[in-house]
Amino acid sequence: MSGLRMPAVDAQIMARRGEIVAKLREIVPGEGTVDDETGMRTYESDALTAYRQMPFVVVLPETVEQVAAVLKYCHETGIRVVPRGAGTSLSGGALPLADAVLISMMRFNRILDIDFANRCATVQPGVTNLAITNAVSHEGFYYAPDPSSQIACSIGGNIAENSGGVHSLKYGLTTNNVLGLEIVTIEGEVMRFGGKHLDAEGYDWLAFMTGSEGLLGVVTEITVRILRSPETARAVLVGFPEAEDAGRAVAAIIGAGIIPGGMEMMDKPAIHAAEAFVHAGYPLDVEALLIVELDGPKVEVDHLIDLVEGMCRENGATSCRVSETEEERATFWAGRKAAFPAVGRISPDYMCMDGTIPRRELPRVLKGMAELSEKHGLRVANVFHAGDGNLHPLILFDANQPGELDRAEAFGADILKLCVEVGGCLTGEHGVGVEKRDLMPEMFTEDDLKQQQRVKCAFDPQHLLNPGKVFPVLHRCAELGRMHVHRGKLPFPDIPRF
Repeated sequence: MSGLRMPAVDAQIMARRGEIVAKLREIVPGEGTVDDETGMRTYESDALTAYRQMPFVVVLPETVEQVAAVLKYCHETGIRVVPRGAGTSLSGGALPLADAVLISMMRFNRILDIDFANRCATVQPGVTNLAITNAVSHEGFYYAPDPSSQIACSIGGNIAENSGGVHSLKYGLTTNNVLGLEIVTIEGEVMRFGGKHLDAEGYDWLAFMTGSEGLLGVVTEITVRILRSPETARAVLVGFPEAEDAGRAVAAIIGAGIIPGGMEMMDKPAIHAAEAFVHAGYPLDVEALLIVELDGPKVEVDHLIDLVEGMCRENGATSCRVSETEEERATFWAGRKAAFPAVGRISPDYMCMDGTIPRRELPRVLKGMAELSEKHGLRVANVFHAGDGNLHPLILFDANQPGELDRAEAFGADILKLCVEVGGCLTGEHGVGVEKRDLMPEMFTEDDLKQQQRVKCAFDPQHLLNPGKVFPVLHRCAELGRMHVHRGKLPFPDIPRF
């Protein structure tokens, strides 16, 4: 796996494979347990296909009882577990392990309840993101977070990675739209956090679970917030002669207190690839393209469009086109949402990065990425959630050319280090997984990482759930729990101890 370090394979578990598969087949019978090479090949990687590993065995449970029984058995026998949704993760978060049970949640695919009065829906984790909107659109509602992969990605995977989308600027990421969760712990215990009510008492367990990348438990049910579709939504397509000009326009719009429904940016390579793929009518004589969507009451939208167009012109925009129909607005977005597959037509391989920066640093980071492109000798196509500073550089390479994958990985690492250097962070919505795992010390101190691992230990003291992900060096829980006694004195001696 391209030199990627993963936990050492447990030879004892491998030797017991026949026995383990037989037990799992008792719990999840028939086609619910997959142990042949052809059947498991589907699960050897997620969307970060640079890293591949055949699973030990795959189970596809259909009930909470089956999930609990599988996890309890694995806990009692010391078997590792890798949870998986639709496999659209771009950080290797669902990468299998050679000695781990891969538990796919895609048979949990039912919408359990739609409560329009309370503006929420309860769904199983295998339901696709777009399916929620489709299920409530007839009453004028929708589910706001909309990743580009929304037609395929599962809501359970969105929980694991805290996914966003082009409309997350105004309406928030997954964490801002989740009201309740049902999870199963590694011990097989079923727990519920939150519900249909707006806020839950006590600790914010929803925040722990959302974005936890399968390290704390397996999600079996989700209650999400649904919103009323806006009265009016119009998009503005703005072309700029320089990417830095577009960056300044973004800063001006947000600085003026205008919060668009979505604000996306694409550079020239991405523009040309998307236009050839979708024919959205993008201008091809510009270096950067900004798509700004305003939504709300019609009079407000019309007023804001005039303001946004003026700010873009002040910052050097050379073209500006406003959608006049809903079909035209959808076409503007179709090109942006197809940018990733479109880039696949101009390069044998690409690596999609994910970092977040302060918006004011966008011009500096764009310039820095151009310099890094020259340094590593690889092209890059840029697609951004510009409004909230979430960058998605697409590094173009050919894995068949010796050394190009290694150069692409080094290029990606340098981009993420640049994000941290300017005050940003390693990820916005793709998670850490294995892709950014070894870069965590660039952002967090050793004490920071140990504190995060203590949360992991509280849920999974044996480190059986999705090991090898997120943390570059995983300490044993016993080590993290040790108390440092200096010269015979306990720390904080005035604190009562029982």
